[in-house]
Amino acid sequence: MIAAYLVGRLVPMLGTWPFDVAMLVGLIPIARRAIAAALNGTPFSIEMLMSIAAIGAVFIGAGEEAAAVVFLFLVGELLEGVAAGRARGSIQSLANLVPKTALLERGGGTEEVAADRLVVGSTILVRPGDRIPADGIVISGESTVDEAPVTGESTAVHKVANANVFAGTINGDGALRLKVTAAASDNTIARVVRLVEEAQESKAPTERLIDRFSRYYTPAVVFVAALVAIVPPLAFGGIWSAWIYKGLAILLIGCPCALVISTPAAIAASLSAGARRGLLLKGGAVLETLGKINAVAFDKTGTLTEGRPTVTDVVPVGRSEADVIRLAAALETGSSHPLAKAILAAARAKRIDVPGVLDARAVGGQGVTATVDGAAVFLGSPKAAAERAPVPRYTEKAIGALNDEGKTVSVLVVDGTVAGLVALRDEPRADAKAGLDALVRAGVKVVMLTGDNQRAAATIGRNLGIEIKAGLLPQDKQRIVSEMKTSGLTVAKVGDGINDAPALAAADVGIAMGGGTDVALETADAAVLHGRVGDVMAMIDLSKRTMGNIRQNITIALGLKVVFLVTTIAGVTGLWPAILADTGATVLVTANAMRLLSSRNSR
Repeated sequence: MIAAYLVGRLVPMLGTWPFDVAMLVGLIPIARRAIAAALNGTPFSIEMLMSIAAIGAVFIGAGEEAAAVVFLFLVGELLEGVAAGRARGSIQSLANLVPKTALLERGGGTEEVAADRLVVGSTILVRPGDRIPADGIVISGESTVDEAPVTGESTAVHKVANANVFAGTINGDGALRLKVTAAASDNTIARVVRLVEEAQESKAPTERLIDRFSRYYTPAVVFVAALVAIVPPLAFGGIWSAWIYKGLAILLIGCPCALVISTPAAIAASLSAGARRGLLLKGGAVLETLGKINAVAFDKTGTLTEGRPTVTDVVPVGRSEADVIRLAAALETGSSHPLAKAILAAARAKRIDVPGVLDARAVGGQGVTATVDGAAVFLGSPKAAAERAPVPRYTEKAIGALNDEGKTVSVLVVDGTVAGLVALRDEPRADAKAGLDALVRAGVKVVMLTGDNQRAAATIGRNLGIEIKAGLLPQDKQRIVSEMKTSGLTVAKVGDGINDAPALAAADVGIAMGGGTDVALETADAAVLHGRVGDVMAMIDLSKRTMGNIRQNITIALGLKVVFLVTTIAGVTGLWPAILADTGATVLVTANAMRLLSSRNSR
């Protein structure tokens, strides 16, 4: 285009020939795609409209404008490519967080190997300040890990033995030994990238509607342009060149470039932005439906709660609290039972030294007994403890009060005397109350569906302020979700276990909570990868912002076309403004969609 302008200025006698040549050079790739589309059953493609308009402009002596039309169309395509690249690059950049090498422990030493050669079960060393090269579980060591690059969590997370870590996160000031739990091709980041790319390939309902609309709209534009070019000269004696010029301008105005890109650009940007915050959505259809959700059914264990018991109360009887935990932890050393792990975690948290034991043995259905510091010690259920020592009335009342709060109570007996109580409960996630409150403020009905007993569920329900339905089997959860849908609600189901799979499948949108089973993750339409209850509201917000963005894009695309259609028929504007309107609308729509990439939700 610039070369044609310079040649035209230097050799004026050539007239518009330099522009005609420039137009033909630029038109070659466009015309090839137009012919290919026509051979594949799409004769009225955007490229075909552009080719007809450019060639027609040359025949009526508007070579400069024909060259400008082709040039600006190619610029618009370039901008679309840049925008699509940004959306893809946003999610692909996650993969670049994983380091290329890892320190593999082998033969009593460490050696540097390629991270993608690590196999499940390998033991690796992560030095302070290094990025973690694989998903894994901490074998030994203690450190803080910056998970912000992967999860968006602003505060570093403290990691100790048995804690899970993600590839791509940054180790803090302590060395960690990890057991690899996923190969490079199947770690958290790889799965997110793979699923988002698959999701971006699937079309949302709005996108499919616009595609169908374009199939009728584009031939209609050609028909209208032909009428404008032919009818006035034939019927009213109009000047042929003037009305053909207007018809060609209408062809350009009618190009549905901006309209066609309005939806996929916004959806691709949102899927990428969501994935970077740990919100995995399996396609545009899911993204659209989320914005219509007005009821959410939550599982309890592992979804609203942490999914593991923690020590909530230590009630000493004639001994110190630290002594009760010390003796209880001594008995539970080496056990893999969830309650034992909770007691040992409490001892570690309080930095209590756990003594050794002699003659430790489990008493089936009752508890565990051993000799500690020369004393006979038992830890078990209140009923079993009562068989070994008299339980004071005030202690019985304390046990009853703790049970009423949905807590499991273990009684410590030392040399035939009750020494203390240890109460445990699966506690709500730290953000559960705030996450549920956000949904309620947005007018979303929330309910908890659990297979747990009524007393335990009622306690969690009271603490979180949520309606409960307890003692449910998987088919009961599925039935309740179906009943909610039948009543006119658009329902999301959030869960993390195999028993949630039927209800997840029955809901309008099934959401798997991070750390859940593979069955739940595969059955669900979406996943909250990092276990934040508040992220359910974040998903709904993302959907609403995306649909608002799409509506803006469609308004921009159609609005500009209507304005320039009227001004072209009135003779106010011609080919230059027509192509500028089309390219300008494409640029505006693309830039508007890209805003979703940088948007942030408040947590």
